[in-house]
Amino acid sequence: MSKKYAQLQQRCQSVLDQLSVPHPFTVDALCQELSARRRRPLHLHPLPQQAARNNICGMWLATETDDHIFFEQRTSRVHQEHILLHEIGHMLFDHHGTDLGHSEASQGLLPDLSPELVKRLLGRTSYTNRQEQEAEMLASLLRIRASHSAARAPHGVLDRLEAALGARAADER
Repeated sequence: MSKKYAQLQQRCQSVLDQLSVPHPFTVDALCQELSARRRRPLHLHPLPQQAARNNICGMWLATETDDHIFFEQRTSRVHQEHILLHEIGHMLFDHHGTDLGHSEASQGLLPDLSPELVKRLLGRTSYTNRQEQEAEMLASLLRIRASHSAARAPHGVLDRLEAALGARAADER
């Protein structure tokens, strides 16, 4: 593992360690947790078609009072969830990105929002910079943590025996 990759993983792990992952895990439950933690509503919206035509699959928009995540709906549910987790990664890192708050671009993409409300808008189409790498890594680590936190009911004699003896591998607990 390269030093840069290890540092990226360490940064993401430290942010993830501060997060309470809901059990059972759902993206909606995580959004409720984040909304309570940040003391502001978090809204999920379908991505405007104009943004999708510009090769954007997700955006996080922070106004003075609310957070909004826009995600591509014309893709699989698993991909939609990954987009949402990626945007949540940007929120958790408090990344700042393209400031489209007072531009014609924000009005074209989000005509129903007043430009005065928009603090920052993050829209992404590539994963080459540090913020994108952090959001992508955090989304993946969050998905792994969520899958490991899911209760694994013992099936069959061997699983029940392992559970009774506490013999499951540490990463399965």
